[in-house]
Amino acid sequence: MDLLIEATGTVRCVFDEAIHLNRLGRLSIRRGSHVEPTPDGQWMADLSPVQGPLLGPFPSRSAALTAEVTWLQEHWLLPSR
Repeated sequence: MDLLIEATGTVRCVFDEAIHLNRLGRLSIRRGSHVEPTPDGQWMADLSPVQGPLLGPFPSRSAALTAEVTWLQEHWLLPSR
């Protein structure tokens, strides 16, 4: 699990149960995306909650989840400028 600790003390990460995040302090957890099926059985990862793109379609939910996490790690989990 990657943790981004900003100068303000804010910690950002893609949620994982690897560590108990509440040990870092007060939590504010928000959704980074919505992974949903399409009418034809494909899967889409909508990253609009973090001003990201719509990814997909993917043949499986697990493929969409992998793409979601990869995008968040590469684009959202970056230091503020």
